[in-house]
Amino acid sequence: MTSQKIAIGLVAVTLFVGSITAHAADFDAGMKAYKGGDYATALQIFRQLADQGNAHAQTYLGFMYDTGLGVPQDYEVAVRWYHKAANQGQALAQSNLGVMYYKGLSVTQDYAEAVRWYRKAANQGLALAQAKLGWMYHNGFGVMQDYVQAHMWYSLTAARGEKGASKWRDNLAKQMTPAQIAEAQKLAREWKPKGK
Repeated sequence: MTSQKIAIGLVAVTLFVGSITAHAADFDAGMKAYKGGDYATALQIFRQLADQGNAHAQTYLGFMYDTGLGVPQDYEVAVRWYHKAANQGQALAQSNLGVMYYKGLSVTQDYAEAVRWYRKAANQGLALAQAKLGWMYHNGFGVMQDYVQAHMWYSLTAARGEKGASKWRDNLAKQMTPAQIAEAQKLAREWKPKGK
């Protein structure tokens, strides 16, 4: 009886791993079609995977609706897919959802909500979200204006090679005291992605 349970368990694990591998292969095929401009094929693959809960496919499906690639542009549908992926912790979807709230695309414009989503993605190390979060602190959109926090996020973004981040940080530093700059640099050095 015990060996039978073990055999059943091994079959279940094998099927589960096989399912994950198949999903990864399908997603890769969707990305190949997407990058090759075959949006109809990408849409078909991403929709199937997204309906099965694949957060990466949900993100790309949201992006296709957000930008009108292979489908009529539809911000409402994009937001729905971004939400599904963002709630699973997908950083790019969180950042893109932040943009939707920042711009008020199919949602009520809400800078605080944009900051919330940018922060989730930035805390995972997504440079684009870190830059956007720095921008929000720099300008006091959805948060109290805080040059130290803005400088820190810009510094992290610059270290990841994001274009323009060094310039934004250096321009901001002209408005800061040496003590503020030192604090921002210390925070940037000590920062670690959450969940890693």
